[in-house]
Amino acid sequence: MFPDHPTSAPLRRRTFTTGAAAGALLAAAGLARAQPAGGAIRLLVGFPAGAGSDAIARLLAEHLKDELNAPVVVENRAGAGGQIAAQALKAAAPDGRTLFLSHDHSISILPQVVKNPGFDPAHDFTPVAGFATFSNVLAVSGGTPAKTIDEYISWVRTKRGGKDTIGVPAPASIPEFLVKLLAQKYKLDLQAAPYRGSAPMTADMLGNQIAAGIASVPDFIEHQKAGKVRIVAVIGARRQPLLPAVPTFGELGIDNLNDYPYYGIFAPVGTPQPVVDRFGAALQKVLAMPDVKSKLVAMGLNVAYEPQGQFAGRVRSYTATWGDIIRASGFVPQ
Repeated sequence: MFPDHPTSAPLRRRTFTTGAAAGALLAAAGLARAQPAGGAIRLLVGFPAGAGSDAIARLLAEHLKDELNAPVVVENRAGAGGQIAAQALKAAAPDGRTLFLSHDHSISILPQVVKNPGFDPAHDFTPVAGFATFSNVLAVSGGTPAKTIDEYISWVRTKRGGKDTIGVPAPASIPEFLVKLLAQKYKLDLQAAPYRGSAPMTADMLGNQIAAGIASVPDFIEHQKAGKVRIVAVIGARRQPLLPAVPTFGELGIDNLNDYPYYGIFAPVGTPQPVVDRFGAALQKVLAMPDVKSKLVAMGLNVAYEPQGQFAGRVRSYTATWGDIIRASGFVPQ
């Protein structure tokens, strides 16, 4: 990733561990490890209750418990853009009792922008499966008169003297880099205001404390429907089905943003492969339930199950793409 990252090789050159040690573990523990007996399964989430990731995790947990024949308890380890939850996953025993529901920031971005994040996804985590992609979006608060990106830019120029602060859910996140790209594109003094998650950022937008914010579609979609915020631009190669009138950043002339952020589930490295396979099969069944899929789509997700190998490839590719963008921005890991 970065030359001064504490690891010796970029993530793009590594492969995620997929349970290569499963044979030895199973020989010692028996195939019963593939179906943990008794006790709850923790589903770690790196953001607070009320955030988009939390709502997604609770919906999936409600149905996964039936497929896994065990309670699935969502455990919010909020803070540092998912870093605390990721560290908790690393510290967890690989016994099939702990999973981590994460989007791209904690897995692909944090290790590239933090010198010592306390975990290395390539060495410490086993990807279980992917289940959705989504778009980051720029939204303006109801306190502004802007209804489009052009109106927002004009408002900043004429009413704010060419300066504005745009909220982002975490420091050194993709939304923060999008703020930099917008500032370059429109030649404005736009500064990112990092929050501890999308929920407090959105609350400030609803209270008109900040005029704009960048987060995921799931973070904004209900407020968009209620007319409390207005989404004016989306990331990705195509417009979103829920937002057909909203242009992409590519249409605005900001290119190379066609890789969609992802959601997936991860387990501690060393988790026996039959356990990983069982989790993946359970997730696939849950995603096939019409009511679950419709609710996830209504949250702004593009739902599609990705098995372990395919999902690991997506993570590597996405990590490499944004590594190039981060380095080109001149950002120095903190």
